Amino acid sequence: MELPSRLVESLIAISVVVAAINNLFPVVSRRVWIAAFVFGLMHGFGFASVLTDLGLPPARKLVALFAFNVGVELGQLAVVACLLPVLFLIRRSAAYTRVAFAGRFKTVIMVIGFIVVRSTSELG
Repeated sequence: MELPSRLVESLIAISVVVAAINNLFPVVSRRVWIAAFVFGLMHGFGFASVLTDLGLPPARKLVALFAFNVGVELGQLAVVACLLPVLFLIRRSAAYTRVAFAGRFKTVIMVIGFIVVRSTSELG
């Protein structure tokens, strides 16, 4: 099953907007795992379409997808390992609250801009 890349990219962007807005103004507080599962599935379609574009033989796609996902997870763990101690130390400061809010707000604005550009650009 292959979905159009424009649709997949837009769904991924929408999932980022929804997550950022939910961080700004918590709406979803129960069964967050369902939203995470659906968003992860959307992102998986994006990874799969990139692997399809590479023209890998079917037998190598599973290994490539697994290796890519492991790399992404290790990268995320490295970022968290570096940032978590700093964020823990400054978590009660007024600057932390302002910076966190500004970061989430900027994420929403940037991704909405991406959605608009992607949905109005020429195919290709």
